[in-house]
Amino acid sequence: MEARGAGPRCHYANSVRGQAGVPRGTLGVVVPTGKKLPRGGGSGDYNPQAAVRGGCAPPLRCTLAQRCRRCSRALEVTSRLSDSAVVSAMAEPIRVLVTGAAGQIAYSLLYSIAKGDVFGKEQPLVLVLLDITPMMTVLEGVVMELQDCALPLLREVISTDKEEVAFKDLDIAILVGSMPRREGMERKDLLKANVKIFKSQGAALDKYAKKTVKVVVVGNPANTNCLIASKSAPSIPKENFSCLTRLDHNRAKSQIALKLGVTANDVKNVIIWGNHSSTQYPDVNHAKVNVKGKEVGVYEAIKDDSWLKGDFILTVQQRGAAVIKARKLSSAMSAAKAICDHVRDIWFGTPAGEFVSMGVISDGNSYGVPEDLLYSFPVVIKDKTWKFVEGLPINDFSREKMDLTAKELTEEKETAVEFLSSA
Repeated sequence: MEARGAGPRCHYANSVRGQAGVPRGTLGVVVPTGKKLPRGGGSGDYNPQAAVRGGCAPPLRCTLAQRCRRCSRALEVTSRLSDSAVVSAMAEPIRVLVTGAAGQIAYSLLYSIAKGDVFGKEQPLVLVLLDITPMMTVLEGVVMELQDCALPLLREVISTDKEEVAFKDLDIAILVGSMPRREGMERKDLLKANVKIFKSQGAALDKYAKKTVKVVVVGNPANTNCLIASKSAPSIPKENFSCLTRLDHNRAKSQIALKLGVTANDVKNVIIWGNHSSTQYPDVNHAKVNVKGKEVGVYEAIKDDSWLKGDFILTVQQRGAAVIKARKLSSAMSAAKAICDHVRDIWFGTPAGEFVSMGVISDGNSYGVPEDLLYSFPVVIKDKTWKFVEGLPINDFSREKMDLTAKELTEEKETAVEFLSSA
């Protein structure tokens, strides 16, 4: 922004000149609130040098001829920088880790994060990319592409195969990488391989990351991998760990929308209970849909109980396998979109009157789910903290489905904990 017009310029306009990230010759840049502008000498004006040291903070978005909050002189301003450019120049970057960063999910995910779709258009960030040593050449190509996108919010990209580098001072960790199930591999072998990975990454979080870090586990088996990571990071609150069932949640919303000929945004409050596996329970007993401007229950809108209790559930449960059969590859684009939705809701909260599905620690739930499981529940989020949605009535059909997926998760946990002690 540029101060101009007759008369002396506001001292605030001069005070930001030369600050890091502000283009040479820029005057009257408006920065985020939060710090008081220091006063200068007896004249009542601001001292430019003191203002630079203190971090000036008039209102965020100046309008034409707006007065500086603490200065009596009027400013006429014209925009030379966009709001996002100003804030990205002034705000502190957050550190975001993505593991399995050379893989196909990460390839669909990283651009959305880097351009501001997840943390907002005014939040600069440092992207940290972790993968195994044999993938480092591929990862170099990913880094080059991110650089070539010329994204203004992306301050730095760090690629590494070392956990002590990757997990240092993190604000967000998105753990995408895991050992995939190979042909002929027993489930217990898959669990054993992933226990080793997520025990190591949990310990690295515990040692190097901020204690406020939010951890999202995507790599399958996501629920149990998340539980192992949490148990391996005892200094970080359990509530900071969650696993991705938002993909299943989005699939359920989409199937309802397709059935009714509405958009996915017209459907809200579907629930995924339990494990991110074929035992998950997609529940629409409490879901609402907007049909021709009127909000009604999904059961009332569809009027086909047999479909809702049969093909609908099977379609959502088996959607991942269907994608693999068709593409010969697992879901990537839709998984990346779901990760963005999940992390954005952690960061900014859920809309009023809406809840989402998220795998979280089951301790203290009121739905009869055993404690110490990473189980998908309906949650609401505010101030980066989730809470269970309480008081939803559970019918016998739902109870049976919820108990079945809890049984599977209990068995997975018992097997994984055995491996944890020897990993």
